[in-house]
This record gives sequence, C-alpha cells and structure tokens, in this order.
Amino acid sequence: MGQHGPRAGPQASRQPSSRQAALRGGVLGAGSESEEVGKSGPGSPPVGLLPCLDSACSCPGSLPVVPAPGSCKEGTGSAFTCPARVAQSDHGCAMRTALVYHEDMTAARLLWEDPECEIERPERLTTALERLRQWGLEQRCLQVAAREASEAELGLVHSPEYVSLLRGTQTLSTRELQALCGQYDAVYFHPSTFHCARLAVGAALQLVDAVLTGAVHNGLALVRPPGHHSQRAAANGFCVFNNVAIAAKYAKRRHGLHRILIVDWDVHHGQGIQYIFEDDPSVLYFSWHRYEHGRFWPYLRESDADAVGQGQGRGFTVNLPWNQFDPELVLISAGFDSAIGDPEGQMRATPECFSHLTQLLQVLAGGRVCAVLEGGYHLESLSQSVCMVVKALLGDPALPLSGPMEPHRSALESIQSVRAAQAPHWKSLRQQGSTPILNPSTYSLERRASPVSPGGPKFKAAEAQASAALSSLLDQLHLNPTLPVRTAVALTAPDAALVLPADVLRQEGSAPQEETRAWARLHEALAQDKALTALGKVLHLLNGILDGQVSSGMAATPEPAAAPTLDVVIRRSLSHGARRLLCVAVGQLDRPADLADDGRNLWLNIRGKEAAAPSMFQVSVPLPGTTGGFVSCVLALVLPLAYGFQPDLVLVALGPAHGLQAPQAALLASLLRGPAGGRVLVLLEQGSTSQLAGILARVLQGQAPPGLGPFSMASPEDTQALIYLRGQLEAEWKMLQVAAPQVP
Repeated sequence: MGQHGPRAGPQASRQPSSRQAALRGGVLGAGSESEEVGKSGPGSPPVGLLPCLDSACSCPGSLPVVPAPGSCKEGTGSAFTCPARVAQSDHGCAMRTALVYHEDMTAARLLWEDPECEIERPERLTTALERLRQWGLEQRCLQVAAREASEAELGLVHSPEYVSLLRGTQTLSTRELQALCGQYDAVYFHPSTFHCARLAVGAALQLVDAVLTGAVHNGLALVRPPGHHSQRAAANGFCVFNNVAIAAKYAKRRHGLHRILIVDWDVHHGQGIQYIFEDDPSVLYFSWHRYEHGRFWPYLRESDADAVGQGQGRGFTVNLPWNQFDPELVLISAGFDSAIGDPEGQMRATPECFSHLTQLLQVLAGGRVCAVLEGGYHLESLSQSVCMVVKALLGDPALPLSGPMEPHRSALESIQSVRAAQAPHWKSLRQQGSTPILNPSTYSLERRASPVSPGGPKFKAAEAQASAALSSLLDQLHLNPTLPVRTAVALTAPDAALVLPADVLRQEGSAPQEETRAWARLHEALAQDKALTALGKVLHLLNGILDGQVSSGMAATPEPAAAPTLDVVIRRSLSHGARRLLCVAVGQLDRPADLADDGRNLWLNIRGKEAAAPSMFQVSVPLPGTTGGFVSCVLALVLPLAYGFQPDLVLVALGPAHGLQAPQAALLASLLRGPAGGRVLVLLEQGSTSQLAGILARVLQGQAPPGLGPFSMASPEDTQALIYLRGQLEAEWKMLQVAAPQVP
C-alpha cells in the first residue's frame, strides 16, 4: 500500500518525526485501560462468549456460530452454540480450526476516486471466502460469526479521542470523509468503517478466546480493514484499528498470558505493532518485509534490522531465535501482498509458501496459532494463499515447494544484518559463529521502489507470470489431492495403552507373503517369524504411501531387525517410485554399505560418533545433549538439508539407543512433514513406549508437538559440530547459508 496515486510522496506521518512520535507515544495514557475489558464474575465466560446453555457441558462458554448450509443447526433461531458440541465434523472428530468472519465487513468501500486506495475493496473477503467454499475448507472449520469489539477493548491500544473520532465518521458526508482522510497516509473512510473495524477487532478477539479456551486448536480471522499499520491515534495504510495488537493486549489482560509471539509476514513493515510493543518484553514482534534501505513504503528508518526495541523491550522487536522465547500464543499478521501478482508487493511468493510458514509456526505454543488477515490485493493470489493457510491450520500436508532451493544474496544479507543486531540480546545467536559487522545504514528517501502502473507493460508481464504460477498451483492440487487416509499405524500386536486420534487408521493388512519373503531374503535377521510379520506390515504401509493411498505412517519393528528393515524400506522405496529419498536415522543405525551415492538418497545420521560428511549425501552428527542444541541441529542442519534436497519421501528411523525424548522425536517428525508434502514414514522399535507412539501418530496427523521443556543452551561441542558440518556442506547445500552467518 502507499505506492500508487498522488500520495506516494513523503508525508509527515511516514517520517520518524515529532508528530509521529506523538501519535505512537505511550500505548495507554494514565488510567485509559478500561477496567471493563475482560471483566467477569466468578464462573463467567470470557468476553465474547456467552454462558453455555447445555447443562451437560463443561465448556467455558458458547460462541456465535454460523450454521453450515443444510446442517441441522440452520434455521434453529439460535446464533450461539456450545463450541465443544459444534466443533465436531460429520465423522464425530473434533474440529481443530475456527474461521471467524462477518459479511458486514464487506460494507465499507471507497466512495471517491483514489488510485492508491482502490485496491482495498470488499472483494478481498468475498473472493477468499468463495475459494474456501470451493475447496471444501470452510465446511471443515468451526464457523464463528464476528462480534463488534467494545470501545473498552479498542482502548487497550487506541486513545479515547481517536476512537471518538472514528465513531463520528458514521454520520459524515462523503466530502467530509474525504477531507478527514487527507490527514492520514493511504486511508479511506466510509460511514460503515467504524462498524467494520470494530468487527475486525472483535473477530480477532473471538479467535483468541476460542483458541485459549480450548474450543479449537487454531484459526483464521478473515477481516477487513487490516490493522498492523494503525497507531495509537492514527489510521495508516488502509488500517483503522490495530486488530492484532489489541488481540495481544487482550490475551494478556483476559487470559493472563506472559509471552506472545507476533509474526508479521505482510510485505509492508507493520510499524503500528512495533511502536505499540517496542518497550514490552512480553510480546516478541517478528516482522519480515521489504525495506530496501528505506525506499519501500512506509519509508521508515525504524523498519531496518537494527531496530530492536526500546528499554526493557530491547531485543524483542524484529527477529530472534524462537526457541528461547517459548511463546504461549502465536498471532500472525497474515498479509498476502508478497504473493505473486500482487500490485503492492511486486514479489513472487507462491501460495504454497504460506502453508509452509504456517506449519513452521504450528510447532510453537502447543499449536495455539491465530492468523488475522492483513494485506493482499491480487484477488486470485490472495484467495489461494488464504486457502493454503487454512489447509495448514487444519493439519493438511503442504504442497512441496518447487524451483531451486537457493537463497537470494539480498536475503542472506538481511538475515546477517538481523543476526548482528540481535546477537547482543540473545546468547544462542552469539553461539552460532562469527557475527558480521553491520554496514552503516544507507537509509534514504530517494530512489524509492517504483510502483507498477496498471495497464503498463510491467503490470501485464507480472499478471501473465502470476496467472501461470497460480494455474500451476491448481494443477498441483489436482495431482496431489487430499488422500483418503492422512495417517496409518502398523503394529504387530495390539497395544491397549496406545491412544490414537479417531481419524488415524490402525492398519491390519500385510504385504503379500511372496513379496515379503522375497525382500526378507536380503537379511538373515528378517527370517525370524516376528521380524517377517513386522516386515509384511511395514511393506504394506509403505506401498500405501508410495501408491498415494496414505499420506504418512508409523510402523514398529523388532529391535534385532531394525537396521535390516530400514535397508529393505530404502531399497523398496527407490525401486518403486521414490525419486529422492531422505532418510533421517537416529541411534545405532549404519548406512547400508552398498547403497549407491547417486543423489537419489540423502542419509542423515543423528547420534553419529562424530560430525562427518563423507559426501554431500552422507552426513553424520552427534546427538546434542541439550534442548537448545537439539533445536539448533534440527533448524540449522536437518531442515535446510531437507528443503534443499526436496525429497518426495522422508524416512525417520528411531533405532536402538536413539536417545530422543518423545517431544524431540515429535518435533523432528513434525518439521519433516513440510519438505516432502507430508509423505513421512516413521519406523520405531516395538519396545518403544505407547506415549512415544501416540505422540508421533498425532504429529503425523498434523497436530502440534508437545513442548521440549526448559530451554538450555547448546554445548560448545555441539555448536562446533554444526559449524564444522555447515562449513563442509554449504557450498553444495545453499540453504545452509541461511542458518549460519558468514565470516566477513
């Protein structure tokens, strides 16, 4: 936003001036945070929920639910339903995702000619909602009708005078509205704006309530106007009230949270959120956006990497390793103007990228993720991106990323700058090796990014590129439909202690005896009855994954047959359809000696005796002894290798003496769902605990892994092992450059 039309030049509200400082000046004045926010008596439901009318239910309150067309709830006359009862699919399985929306948010529209603001239109919501329905995603969500936020709730962030000013817009004439808009940058008002903006805030608050009371696991608030540019006393960049900032304040006040992560992936810097929380260490604001040394809107010096917060909030703005912060809730300012074809961002992110970003965030905060729509102005690109986020929230596997997995030089420079700025505040960043020295800022208001004029050659070329990419995505969806079974479990003996989600299939079948015996001849250990039976079940499950009947699975093998079974699975996969196979072997498991080093398989052994990389396709690393060391190993080595290799199947083998705690194994399996489009097969020993097996089945199904427990820093030995391996491998595996700073 802010790039088209007559107001693209410098404005006072864009500069870090005294006026702007006054606008963003304390989040709340003395006594302005209303005591009515979150006020309730003993046993009362949270604000936004009504007392549950179902005497047989112990839920915290009822949500205003939109009945699905044709459902038994339609036409009952009751707009409020118990979430514990409503959050059930037709198959009786608990719904995991809320979709919060209200059609009134489409009422506000531009009433005069303004090329800069015309892209923020009601069709942004209606097109996205229609696409969700076409893909069958809306029906899988708990649909919640948004409520208006109270003025006390707006006062958590905004001044009473500003709220009063916005209330007054309901009675202004078109000419008066246009004159008022001239006081702000890239904003338009409509008589319905106040109502729409209160609904947008209320939708975010209802989503927070639904997630934090356990009615759902996560959700998306489909809202307009957006919010992340809005400041204490100023509208800005299409934003009226700061939806996500108010939601964070509300979660702290009403639900007693102490650590909230806000991730803002809109292409424009959400300076409003940054200003509101820049001195608050309980809210970590992580934004990635176009900056270009101040030449991209909002043209602010404080959008640069060295803006790290103020006072007690230093180090809690922009970027840092999430594993140290351990958030209790993740709020996403979900802007899609970096998506391909968008006239504002002029970037080329394809919709499936947002599915991967969402999945990566779902491993945090026990999966309590609330996404709130911000920008996104190419209707088809926006609607497909929204669908990809909802699919990820529902637990569906992400489509594999396509194209070369090599970071752009400018991206590496930005990451290094952020690391340098944040290293003084976060010990784990200082452990990762040499930190580059920041170059002096080249911030300038000159040579700003040029807008793409509608109808011009660049615009037409971008449109053609976007159409081709979006058409390709639809082709991928047809080639990779949602499979009949997301997760199957193959066990050789019943386990009464094993608790599985209702929609995880307990596989009973086995591969044909002839096939099983033929593969068993490769290893003497597989001739034993128990090993042969287990092998038949493993092969049957593997065949289902390779044939596209099952997305992921888990199977148990007897301990003496663990390595031979893994060898057979590797060979079977490579000979029957897998083009690239990633094998992550944890524990005492050796790479098959005669396995070809031909680039079709990448072997990664965790718990090796020493850090070693005999070739780019054979990597061994000792198992780190701390939570921080393990997280660094997964995020800085395993995941970059996995995304760089682009496998179509991942094997995770937990062998003898693997040494992983259940939460560690779950985190590993959960993150490896992304690179292979959800095609993951986990092999574990029959003696493994029911708790481990149950947790692994849940994360393969798309649920969040449990927390790792208290954070402890990586040991110097573990850090050095990672630095050594990255030094050995990053020339071939470019994604490793993202995880490690380069020595200047």
